[in-house]
Amino acid sequence: MRAEDVMSTPVVTVRRDTPVKAAIGLVTSHGFTALPVVEDDDRLVGIVTEADLVRDRLIPDPRTLIWRDKTPAAPPPQTVGDVMTAPATAVRRAADAAEVAKVLLDAHIRCAPVVDGTRLVGIVSRRDLLTTLARDDLAIVADVRHVLAQYGGHGRWVVAVHDGVVTVLDDFDDHNDRHVATVLAQSVPGVQAVTVTSRLDEKV
Repeated sequence: MRAEDVMSTPVVTVRRDTPVKAAIGLVTSHGFTALPVVEDDDRLVGIVTEADLVRDRLIPDPRTLIWRDKTPAAPPPQTVGDVMTAPATAVRRAADAAEVAKVLLDAHIRCAPVVDGTRLVGIVSRRDLLTTLARDDLAIVADVRHVLAQYGGHGRWVVAVHDGVVTVLDDFDDHNDRHVATVLAQSVPGVQAVTVTSRLDEKV
């Protein structure tokens, strides 16, 4: 499973000259945690996160400043280009989903833009990964059967799935076919483990 299999697209984006107020409106109205920042050619140049947008924008309540310095604060930055994080932590569209999860966790970020070269093609979030893991077993069975049928024909494979764990039973005992079946099944979104055996194994 790759980033392109789980990413969200099309992506709501902003530009460097987008007003911060407009970016805040997009984040709050769509429930996003971040917005990729792009140039005219969809080239990724940064990302603006909830943290970027809220930082230093809430003025202190004057009722708490009676005994404090009353010097007025400077106006906050007004454009996305002034507050965005650059460069953005991005992943390739062909990146393994496991690699994507590691990037998100290691960098302590909620989402990452997906790029093809430097061009933005999607965005993947922790929620996207969780949604994939929550896929119904019946949907996973159907997808695994489909990819296996394309390789070995209909009716050759018996497929069962329980909580994302796939068991494949084959009519033949071919090591290469087992390997291919395992790889194909692992590529299906929502699959968490795969075991491929032959009917001959059951008779031993």
